[in-house]
Amino acid sequence: MNVDDILSNPDEHVRFAAYLDKLEHVADPDEVDLVSRVLTDRDQTMAQSAVLRHLDRRAANLYPGPAYDEWAQTMTQATIDRPFLTQRLREWSLFRAITLKLPWQPDDLLASSNWLQLKTAAGTNTVAVELLAEVGRTKRIRNTARIGLTHHDE
Repeated sequence: MNVDDILSNPDEHVRFAAYLDKLEHVADPDEVDLVSRVLTDRDQTMAQSAVLRHLDRRAANLYPGPAYDEWAQTMTQATIDRPFLTQRLREWSLFRAITLKLPWQPDDLLASSNWLQLKTAAGTNTVAVELLAEVGRTKRIRNTARIGLTHHDE
């Protein structure tokens, strides 16, 4: 099924599943075009959700390596008019910096979404985890960080 066939299907659940399948199997050179096409869907909430899942999956695989930066820059350009998606890419970049112990700013982490704070609280960067244990946005984030510190000390 090509993207035009997917776009013409009236059932957004069918389109969502088809987009996820296409995005999971897209070749690197075709990724930007496919993401852009998915984002033309009339149901923007569904389309952005499919792209978000794709970005999360790809970022989780790429962030430890050198290919991440170019990929993130390319995907940011492809999603530039979708603030939530570009924010998620920025947060993946911050997560990468924290996890790989690259330069990062505590204020950026504290201003980030609950998603990133929780993900970081469960991580291994002691400085970030200690910060979130003290001043993480939610009780769940603070508790997750405290538990992580306890396990880290054992």
